[in-house]
Amino acid sequence: MAKESGLGWTTCSVDDASGTPQAIKNDITNLQFATPRAVQDTTGIDKSAMERLLLLADFSITLNGVFNDAANMSHAVFKTVPSTSVARTVTLTVSGQTLANECLFTDYPLTRADSGELTFAVPGVLSDGTVPTWS
Repeated sequence: MAKESGLGWTTCSVDDASGTPQAIKNDITNLQFATPRAVQDTTGIDKSAMERLLLLADFSITLNGVFNDAANMSHAVFKTVPSTSVARTVTLTVSGQTLANECLFTDYPLTRADSGELTFAVPGVLSDGTVPTWS
């Protein structure tokens, strides 16, 4: 596979509260996601360097975007975050590589900047114990 830019994402969808995937990539201006692994320090007193074991896998994401209250767009997806307790499938596809995870979104913060923009930064975390896997 060749080196590529992050331009031209094929998919950025998030389920709404009813479990229906909504394509919101046009509202997302940038995002951050991570697939970290926990580690356990197992270094014995006989070692001169760290010794570790890999433990549980995780996934977290923050979707940043522009407020859009049109039907089936970002506000329709995230406005129920404070009032529902449902896992939502997050699907990201770039360059034919897809990462899909079940996430709990923990906040729907909106920011009105002094210049007038109305934006959001929605954080989500892995919910179902399934190891994040690219396909």
